[in-house]
Amino acid sequence: MRSLRSISAEALVSHPQVAQQSLDSVAHNLYPLLFKASYLLEQAAVIRALMERWPLEEFRLSVLLGPHSEPPVDLRDRTCRPCLEACVQGLADHVLRAAGPWRLRVADLTGVRDVQVQQCPCGRALGRWGRTELLARTCCQLQAASLVVRPPVRVLTDLFVTEGNFELVLRALGPGPAPLRVHCLSFRADSLGPSQLMQVLRLAGPGELHRLEVVHNVRLHAGHVQQLLAQVGFPRLASLTLPAKAFDAPPSSTLSPDREDRLLTSIAWELSQMSQLNELSVAFSTLTGKIPKLLGPLRTPLRTLDLANCSLNHEDMAFLADCTHAVHLEVLDLSGHSLFSLFPSTFFRLLGRAAQTLRVLTVEECDIEDSHVNMLILALSPCHELCELRFLGNPLSARALRRLFVALCELPKLRRAEFPVPKDCYPEGTAYPQDDLAMSKFDQQKYDAIAEDLRAVLLRAGRGDIQVCTPLFGSFDPDIQETSNELGAFLLRAFKAALENFSRALEQME
Repeated sequence: MRSLRSISAEALVSHPQVAQQSLDSVAHNLYPLLFKASYLLEQAAVIRALMERWPLEEFRLSVLLGPHSEPPVDLRDRTCRPCLEACVQGLADHVLRAAGPWRLRVADLTGVRDVQVQQCPCGRALGRWGRTELLARTCCQLQAASLVVRPPVRVLTDLFVTEGNFELVLRALGPGPAPLRVHCLSFRADSLGPSQLMQVLRLAGPGELHRLEVVHNVRLHAGHVQQLLAQVGFPRLASLTLPAKAFDAPPSSTLSPDREDRLLTSIAWELSQMSQLNELSVAFSTLTGKIPKLLGPLRTPLRTLDLANCSLNHEDMAFLADCTHAVHLEVLDLSGHSLFSLFPSTFFRLLGRAAQTLRVLTVEECDIEDSHVNMLILALSPCHELCELRFLGNPLSARALRRLFVALCELPKLRRAEFPVPKDCYPEGTAYPQDDLAMSKFDQQKYDAIAEDLRAVLLRAGRGDIQVCTPLFGSFDPDIQETSNELGAFLLRAFKAALENFSRALEQME
């Protein structure tokens, strides 16, 4: 139920001109209430005026929009473009005011969540890349203005840097006096070269960085990773994601096994110096026999571990099953490994040790067949904390899926399961793993009937709270969605360069 304060605040901000004229006579402790009411009703002009006059020392966006502030509704998944633009513009207005000292000391713009469907009235989202560009452009404009030298406002933010906004972000983070000083807590990089990545990270303040995601089109090898960790340094890093092939040897050199081993040892040592590291994603890197050396030295147990398509062997799986990390794991991805054909006992042991903490398990394209379903059910049975299970891309029949769904009803906290298109829906003899084209060629009518039957299994067991789906081409990724045009252009340029190199090589051979 809304309080009288909330109702009054919404009534006031519903009349933007009246609200703006009244702000100078409003008590300072009512500004947070008016901000949330303005955000809820998408009153961008009032948001900008509030930010310009913000009378408190701190502005923390996620706290103001969270469920514990009035009105008690969670707005953190509304990345509303007009509201966020007004917020940053108002912040600029605040430091441009000539009269009086700035009261604001810290503006924390982190904590909002990017979702697929916006609930704000306009439905227009401003994603992480757009928020990065907006803040960077605002900082550059303020740097060019002639302002009285005062202590800068600390702006805490999450940055998403690609080739498209790289130069702008560099200027915003550059040295020199500035009324807004950006402090990056989370950094995502895509479609950058290794030297560009190093350059922008040094300016972004790696000493404060908590999360680093280097993804997709950043071409790193093990030498780059070692250089990045050793020369830049991330003492407070809690989460690290590295792109595909990040542990491959430098392509232009012929490292002996001993030198390659020393390179991995150096990377592992640098990771061990991160006393807060608890999330590590190294998917699509060839790590055969290297997991003990990579994870063994870590001083803190991992809660999230992504080893999808890393070509693990028996030594790696045995280490995972017996190491300290196993009893702390909350999110685990072992996709791309034939778990039940190659490692049945160690996988069973690993899940048994992780059962008390494991919340999300991903085992996509793991060659799980009908004959493995009973073993999978047995392995999952102690995982009473499991909330999400993803097992797309496995050749399972409708009958096997039905047996599995009956067992999933016994997992009390399970809320989501991503299951594969049953192999009954594909032409006989379809090979696994499938490419995108083969994956999409199935009998939709037969799939719909089987999916309905599987949902009925859950409903009869009183488990309608479990959401089941088959996202053929992966779950929604807001960052990829936002930058898809730029990434497509980057890939086309990379493909063209590869063709040119190939053509030159042929000419030299002739």
